[in-house]
Amino acid sequence: MIDVQRLRILRAVAEHGSFNRAAAALHLTPSAVSQQVAALERGLGVPVVVRSTRGVTFTEAGRVMVETATAISAELQHARERIDRLTAERPKLTIATFTSGGRLLLPAALSAFTTDHPEVELHLLEREPEDSLPMVRQGVADLALAYHFDGPLPARPGDRSGLDWLALTDDPLSVVLPTGHRLAGRTSLDLGELAAERWVLGCSKTEAFLRRYAERAGFEPLVRGSTTDYFFARSLVAAGVGVSLVPSVALTPEQPGTVVVPVQPPRPARHIGIATARRQTSGSYTAALIQALQRAAESEANSPAVGGRSAGAPIARRGL
Repeated sequence: MIDVQRLRILRAVAEHGSFNRAAAALHLTPSAVSQQVAALERGLGVPVVVRSTRGVTFTEAGRVMVETATAISAELQHARERIDRLTAERPKLTIATFTSGGRLLLPAALSAFTTDHPEVELHLLEREPEDSLPMVRQGVADLALAYHFDGPLPARPGDRSGLDWLALTDDPLSVVLPTGHRLAGRTSLDLGELAAERWVLGCSKTEAFLRRYAERAGFEPLVRGSTTDYFFARSLVAAGVGVSLVPSVALTPEQPGTVVVPVQPPRPARHIGIATARRQTSGSYTAALIQALQRAAESEANSPAVGGRSAGAPIARRGL
């Protein structure tokens, strides 16, 4: 039988990079940490770390055990959260969401949900996907309204606890230009046509996407402003600081002094969806909120929208 406390200590060594730093974080002595790791190795019959004057490195068996320790820690935290909720006076539902997606979908979804389930205490946490997905894994949040660009979801390397992803809608990108720009009258644009422009961007991930595209197209984007708010970025465009690349859901309310031009096909997009823990069978409240979010996404997809959002595949569930 593998001792969970020894796994916790091994994980701390991996996180902090040495016995001494792990000992300080755990309020133990370095000798106690070393003894616990040695005891784990004796139980397994194989070494998990290689000790040297340069520090600690992990064997293949050690890396497997660190991954296992991470998954077990997430499971225990999730169990603790569920037990806490069982003993609470009112049922609770915690939703982690990114800002623009929450503004687009949550008001209608939560209005419908609270009408049907007034007994539920809702908690909303504004988080980007790299933070919200681990919260779902650990049981801190019941679900995350999240997104990813073309490419893999922001899952942590080595994390085997797993999530399920339910696609809601696609969120195409558009170029935002100042009124009077030489290309403002176009019906669509290739990003390569803006190679010489100055850029102001409202999200680090949008900037990373632009830089990847620019590298393939053979130009270096001149980023003159990098913010964490698309509305602020659009106001800088109106002020003549540069042009921007903005997802459709972040194009409202309209910004005077700007013109929105869609990017030419194949049009890049953010993919918006719901992440839930694969290990957990969704409770009735979580399932009800998911249905409300699906209805909100379908309603948005069927309504006129700047930038031409398209519906995702509401029934396509994919593991991470």
